[in-house]
Amino acid sequence: QVQLVESGGGLVQAGDSLSLSCAASGRAFSRYVVGWFRLPPGKEREFVAGISWSGGSTYYADSVKGRFTISRDNAKNTVTLQMNSLKPEDTAVYYCAARQAYGSIPIVVSQYGYWGQGTQVTVSS
Repeated sequence: QVQLVESGGGLVQAGDSLSLSCAASGRAFSRYVVGWFRLPPGKEREFVAGISWSGGSTYYADSVKGRFTISRDNAKNTVTLQMNSLKPEDTAVYYCAARQAYGSIPIVVSQYGYWGQGTQVTVSS
């Protein structure tokens, strides 16, 4: 089992940067794939970015590709989502999620079994 806690959200202006952190506790975090999802106002939860257990593979939604970077430090049990050139449409509650690693990085909500409580990101225009 793994427990996840997100931090780093806040209110920023369009064009600014923000770094979200996902801290994990529990056993063998390095065996888990981690994904970031977001829940925009009035919409469904959507995949943002994912990273393999080793950090060697990453995958991004088209909407954030080139602006967001996901990374992990297994020694510190953390996954970071660096968000640059933020847009108002990036406004959402951001969640990190984890699942035991096998196969490719999942992009579907139901494929992740562990979730954090979320952190709000608001981008003003």
